[in-house]
Amino acid sequence: MPPAAEDALLDEIEERTFRFFWERAHPATGLIPDRWPTPSFASIAATGFGLTAYPIGVERGWVGREEAAERVRATLRFLAAAPQGPEPAGRAGHHGLFYHFLHQDTGLRFEQVELSTIDTALLLGGVLFCRNYFDRDDPAEAEVRRLATALYEAADWQWVQARPPRVAMGWFPEKGFHHLDWTGYNEAMLLYVLALGSPTHPVEPAAWEAWTSTYQVAEFHGQRYLAFAPLFGHQYSHLWIDFRGIRDAAMRRLGFDYFENSRRAALAQVAWARANPRRWRGLGGAVWGVTACDGPADVELDVNGERRRFWTYAGRGLGPGFDVDDGTIAPTAAGGSLPFVPAEATAALAAMRREHGAHLFAAYGFLDAFNPTFTFTDVPVRHGKVVPGAGWYDTDYLGIDQGPIVAMIENHRSGLVWRVMRRDPDLRRGLERAGFAGGWLDASIN
Repeated sequence: MPPAAEDALLDEIEERTFRFFWERAHPATGLIPDRWPTPSFASIAATGFGLTAYPIGVERGWVGREEAAERVRATLRFLAAAPQGPEPAGRAGHHGLFYHFLHQDTGLRFEQVELSTIDTALLLGGVLFCRNYFDRDDPAEAEVRRLATALYEAADWQWVQARPPRVAMGWFPEKGFHHLDWTGYNEAMLLYVLALGSPTHPVEPAAWEAWTSTYQVAEFHGQRYLAFAPLFGHQYSHLWIDFRGIRDAAMRRLGFDYFENSRRAALAQVAWARANPRRWRGLGGAVWGVTACDGPADVELDVNGERRRFWTYAGRGLGPGFDVDDGTIAPTAAGGSLPFVPAEATAALAAMRREHGAHLFAAYGFLDAFNPTFTFTDVPVRHGKVVPGAGWYDTDYLGIDQGPIVAMIENHRSGLVWRVMRRDPDLRRGLERAGFAGGWLDASIN
C-alpha cells in the first residue's frame, strides 16, 4: 500500500475509533459503556482505554488539550469519590480496586459482578498515562496528576493476595476471593508490574517469579512463543509498556523480549489464516485475526460436511490444542497488533474495510466482529445481523476491543503512549522489581 494511502486509512480508523470514547462516555460519570449501541453497563477496563484515547485525540488535533484535560479531570474526580467498602451493593469497589462492571449513571456495582484486579489494572493504565501526559502547570492538569496518583496509591494489591505471592483474579462480597490467581502468560503482566511498582501497597518480587514460573512455550505455524491463544493477551499490557529491548529473567532464558513474543504470536495467526486448515470462508489472503470477541450464536451447525460449534461472546484464540474458533474474525486482533506486524496488520485492516464496507465499518470504525461462514438466515443471532450471502456482522462496538485499536495505531505511528509512560517512576520501579533490564531502562535519557 502506498504510504499516502496507508496514512489515510490509519487516520480514518484511528479518528473514528477515538470518537467512540469521546462521544459515548457518560456525560456525568465519564464511564465508558461495555458495548454500544446495545444498552449496557459501564466497563471499568474500557474506561481505562478511554482515558488513554483522550491525549491521543489532543496530539492528533481532534480535541483541544484543555477540553481533554477537563474530561479526564471529571472522570478521575468521579472515580476518586465513588463509594468503596465491603457492602454487596451501593459501592464502586473495595480496597481501592473496582468492580468489573458499573452502572453508567451511578458508577455503582452492576448486579453481582466481581471486584476485578485485571480490569482495575487496565483502568490504572489509562489513569497513569494521563498523569504523565498532562504535565503543565495549570490547575486542571495539576488536579489530574493529584487524582491519578491518589487512585493508583489506593489500590491495595497486598489485600488481594489471597494465596501469596500471586494475586487473585478478584473478590466477591458474597463469597470472598476468586478461587483462581493470575498465572501467566496473559494480559495480567500489566497488573503485576503496577502491583510491584505501587508506592503504598506493593507486592514482592516473588509474585513475578511465581507468575513467570507458569509460562508455557508454544510451537505453532512456524513460530515459537509464550502460549496464550487469544491475541488480546499479547496486546493489552503492550498498550502502556514499551517492552522493546527490555527483558526479565524468563525472557533472557528464551532469548527474546516480550515485544518479539507478541510479534511471533501475530505471525503465527497470519500463517494459520493463510493455511486456513478448517476452510473458513473469508479467511486468508490478507484477512486474519482471532481473539476474544462477539460472535453470532451458541449453536452447532453443519459446515463443509462437518459439525461445527459457534459461539456468541467467547475467548476465541489459536494455538496447539486450543479449539475456540468458529470462523469469527475480530478487527481488533489485527488493529491491536499493528506495532508488531505493521505490514500484515495494515493489509488486513485495508482488506476488511474494502471487502466488507458499511456492514463492518461505520461511525466509530470497525464493528466488533464478523463471520463470513455464518450465512444461516434461519438461526437466531444474539447480536448483529446475517446478511444473505455475505455472513454475520456484529452491530455493536465493544469498548475493550476499540481501545487496543486506537492506542496501538498511535504507538505504531508515533510511540506516544510508550514514550509518555517511560517517564513514570512507579512503572519503572515495577519493571525493575520484576527483574527487567536493558533497552530504555538502562538509558540515561528516556
